[in-house]
Amino acid sequence: MKGITRKMLWVDLSKGKSEIREIPPEIYEKYLGGLGIATRLLFDVAPTGVDPFSPDNPLIIAPGLLVGSGLPTASKTTVTFKSPETNAFGRSVSGAYLGVAMKKAGYDAMVIVGKSEKPVYLMIEDDKVEIKDASHLWGKNVIEAQKIIREELGKDFRTGVIGPAGEKLLKISDIDFEERQSARGGGGAVMGSKMLKAIAVKGTKNVEYADKSALTEEIKKWNNLINSSEAKRLDMSYGSGEFYTWMNKERGVFPTKNWNESYFEEAYNSKDGVSHLDPYYWAPKYTKGYHPCPNCTKPCGRYVKIEEGKYAGTEVDGVEYELLYSLGGDLGIDNIEVSMKLNEICDKAGVDGISAGVTLAWAMEAYEKGLLTKEDTDGIDLRFGNEDAAIEAMEKIVNREGKLGELLADGEKIAAKKLGKGSDKFTTEVKGLEMPAYDVRGLKGMALAEAVSVRGACHLTGGIYGPELTGSFWKMSDIDRFSTEWKGYEVKTGEDFMTVYDTLGMCKFSRGIFLIEGLLDGVKAVTGEDFDVATMMIIGERIYNLQRLYNVREGLTRKDDYLPYRVTHDPISNGVSKGHYVKEEELQNMLDQYYMVRGWSKDGIPTKMHLFELGLEKEAEELGANI
Repeated sequence: MKGITRKMLWVDLSKGKSEIREIPPEIYEKYLGGLGIATRLLFDVAPTGVDPFSPDNPLIIAPGLLVGSGLPTASKTTVTFKSPETNAFGRSVSGAYLGVAMKKAGYDAMVIVGKSEKPVYLMIEDDKVEIKDASHLWGKNVIEAQKIIREELGKDFRTGVIGPAGEKLLKISDIDFEERQSARGGGGAVMGSKMLKAIAVKGTKNVEYADKSALTEEIKKWNNLINSSEAKRLDMSYGSGEFYTWMNKERGVFPTKNWNESYFEEAYNSKDGVSHLDPYYWAPKYTKGYHPCPNCTKPCGRYVKIEEGKYAGTEVDGVEYELLYSLGGDLGIDNIEVSMKLNEICDKAGVDGISAGVTLAWAMEAYEKGLLTKEDTDGIDLRFGNEDAAIEAMEKIVNREGKLGELLADGEKIAAKKLGKGSDKFTTEVKGLEMPAYDVRGLKGMALAEAVSVRGACHLTGGIYGPELTGSFWKMSDIDRFSTEWKGYEVKTGEDFMTVYDTLGMCKFSRGIFLIEGLLDGVKAVTGEDFDVATMMIIGERIYNLQRLYNVREGLTRKDDYLPYRVTHDPISNGVSKGHYVKEEELQNMLDQYYMVRGWSKDGIPTKMHLFELGLEKEAEELGANI
């Protein structure tokens, strides 16, 4: 196979040493790259039951198979680890230029184990690897730290860093790759537990591709497809939040005020009926330029800046759709400038903006119910819609400061456990990971997808919001979002499909343009290998089953495939989806459907027979279930 380096960099911070190791050919045959290799390595390297903050918990970074090839939107690099937030499989994917640099430096993966006695950062320049002192970087925010590293090493180094939140081991902290965040699951805290502030990579080597002429033609073809698509126009004009108003008014599944509402109605009852969270309002006003991921020709990422007023000087890459929810509607705030400020606070500190915002929304409800007092909130009047309070509270969260910061810094599941008083009845999390911007009470296939996702509540593991909202995707059609029928097949298909995209390093926002059949010629030009759709889907299924087995090994079973009490007991209160919710018996029925089509037992454990079919013979004997 071409288009690969066949090597991984192994770094042991406890010993202060690094070495280059070969990746066996069969790993590529079964797992290709990106998420596939990162999953295999995490399964093999992480000890069973390892504490997420143990030196033995590996941090693994792997660029997708097509990353660095020049194929448009082939931009994604995967990070895997045992998640401190969920104590389960941790996965986070971002458009990291560091991934491109890794490929050019000669590495298909990086495995970091151990713990340094003092703050350090990794400097990688092709075969040269140094573990350098980072005492002068410790405490710096992600923007400052990356600027200093580039001043020291040179502007052509690509970087990934943690902020103060990762240093303080916030379980909702992230890793920042030049304002592209690997945000979910607490990877920043894992990195911080190793006293590793940053990674800087420069690569000057050439990757050998199977057919350079064919690759050039594929790049042209892909660009033509993208340039003629409506997706490019909308992404570049309004970003990922383009469908914000449609989600509110036409679908009624935009969670608001900690999921007490699913249509941000009051936002449309003022300001001439225009919500100020709507990108059609704010994108033309605040956008200063684009911020594309590597090789992206349809960038949804943009730099926005507030030039005047109370928040003048606020500048951030965003605001993405998910954060219009978690740092806007879920807090009862319809002021894009406040959301921008909250976004900036999270990004600089190195915090997952979804988890931070959703956790703050939970605290607002607890405060309004009288379960939190002003003493508990450090004197902050923590009501929905209180903009100043939201900003003050977020500063406390990201710095783990005061009573409020200590309560909320590790996410809402842990916060609810600390608070008690029945506050777990209005958390919105699965496996400890806060839910994204889709009210699954009105999207029952999406409800199943979030319940079973290996990393906890996640919209991207299966991408089921697409077919649920529109009624069709790829080979699927006539999908009824209010029905529970055939959701097992729908979710299984989506998960395998999306796993292929993460393995190749493809942006999921281009999935409707290429699907999988549209990627095959590009894969052949890079690797020289002929794949068909069925083979790709089997690879995706194999990888996903291995992720599930990781969780099984860590003790997770059917009981961990749950939905929040609010989803299973409280019907949607307003909007076009009013009255809908997912009854507990509906969830259990969908789980039965899903496990059956997956070839898993009733406890959600992959069966021996199915694992043998996927070529996971050793894992079948050790962890597989009998029927």
